Amino acid sequence: MNLRRDLPASLVVFLVAVPLSLGIAFASGAPIIAGLIGAIVGGIVTGLLAGSPLQVSGPAAGFTVVVAGLVHQFGWETMCLITAYAGVVQLVLGWFKVARGALIIAPSVVHGMLAGIGISIALAQIHVVLGGSPQSSPVVNLLGIPKQLGLVNTQAAILGFLTIAILIVWKKLKAPALKAIPGPLVAVVVGTVVSILLKMDVKRVDLPDTFMKMDLQHVNLSETFALAKLAPPADWGPFITAVLTVAIIASIESLLCAVATDKLHSGPRSDLDKELRAQGAGNLVSGLLGGLPITGVIVRSSANIIAGGASRWSAIFHGVWILLFALFLGSLIESIPLAVLAGLLVHVGINLVNLHHIKELTKHNEILIYWATVLGVTCVNLLAGVGIGLGLSIFFLLRRLSNTDVQMEQREGKWHVKIGGTLTFASVPRLNAALSTIPAGHPVDIDLAVDFIDHAAFEALHGWRENHEKTGGHVDIDETHEEWYKPAQAGTPRKGKSLPVTAKA
Repeated sequence: MNLRRDLPASLVVFLVAVPLSLGIAFASGAPIIAGLIGAIVGGIVTGLLAGSPLQVSGPAAGFTVVVAGLVHQFGWETMCLITAYAGVVQLVLGWFKVARGALIIAPSVVHGMLAGIGISIALAQIHVVLGGSPQSSPVVNLLGIPKQLGLVNTQAAILGFLTIAILIVWKKLKAPALKAIPGPLVAVVVGTVVSILLKMDVKRVDLPDTFMKMDLQHVNLSETFALAKLAPPADWGPFITAVLTVAIIASIESLLCAVATDKLHSGPRSDLDKELRAQGAGNLVSGLLGGLPITGVIVRSSANIIAGGASRWSAIFHGVWILLFALFLGSLIESIPLAVLAGLLVHVGINLVNLHHIKELTKHNEILIYWATVLGVTCVNLLAGVGIGLGLSIFFLLRRLSNTDVQMEQREGKWHVKIGGTLTFASVPRLNAALSTIPAGHPVDIDLAVDFIDHAAFEALHGWRENHEKTGGHVDIDETHEEWYKPAQAGTPRKGKSLPVTAKA
């Protein structure tokens, strides 16, 4: 613990976390207080057990669409139970040390998923900014914008667009003293003050009455937090699917955030399996207390590092500050207009579409996977979008594996074949198509310059050789790079590629 650095950093993260947590809860269709509960648990519980020392956890904008859909499908109490069970799944995954497996997912899929979620959030919350209510899907929200413009609530729109404008301007400021104040906090405070001074008649945050009691000895937790039912619904199929969905998405987002956080500082690196168990414990507790699902959040984590956080205690302290704020300053929360939170979320959603990522993915020829994932998330649902992205990733991987170089020419009555690259099952159609053009009975020289041959490719090549020699042709195979064919022919195939030779001192 380094109080001199952790305490100031925790206050900065606290100021960032409160408005974001409230806005995420509102956009998720959950009780507003659920956002604060998730932030408190993410700070204190996950912070105490964290494997990533400077990562800060709490409700994430990337979960908004998922939670909103599950709340609509199951109801809030069952959503709490889904969160708790998802935490148990994360604990099990962390126990079996599978955390690094999440990192095999292509960045194009992850960034596409976040962009799709961001677009979905922005399309839903722009209706609230204009004084209306979000509809059932991003497509319906998009098509409904012209109609909503004809029914605009002027006061709500002023507050919403004022919030967005402040966030945009604040991000461009260069004065260090002003940059030290979190933009979301400034936007929410200014929007709220303007609504009060001008006596605007707009919808505001509504907290449970029991949560507003100052006498903590008489607060009824079962009423305040709507503790989750212990029994899942009778229809187990959709429930289990929901649990696994929350667990997998929360795990991937947290682990990717931990890796990204490590790049922002030079301190101790993250223990990903320990962090996954900490996230599981946090979701278990948050679900049982009636809070939102939590993940590692890059916005809070980067704010923590920039503010000078030195250990996990900055995250823990920020959770304590949110708890004290919610218990003793609830009346301030209830003065916040919903249009202000919606404006905050529109800005957050738009910023999830990262132009830098789009440029990088374009350079690496993975932009198609990105946009396919975005369209899948926005036009169908999140799982479909991720599934489409993963499917395309596998398809392009197979195409790359099948891109074996086969060159053929005939000289002096003999066929010369050069095969380079990697020979796998994906290369078999191309290999067979090329070799089948060689007339029966002709002598063939094959130069193999490959770094790997799997069993399917070996059988295809060896089978063609045997059949060709039965027609009277002779096949001579020379391996010019590494020997893969000969060991397989001898019945002792190699198990893997050669390791680099370590230079001796």
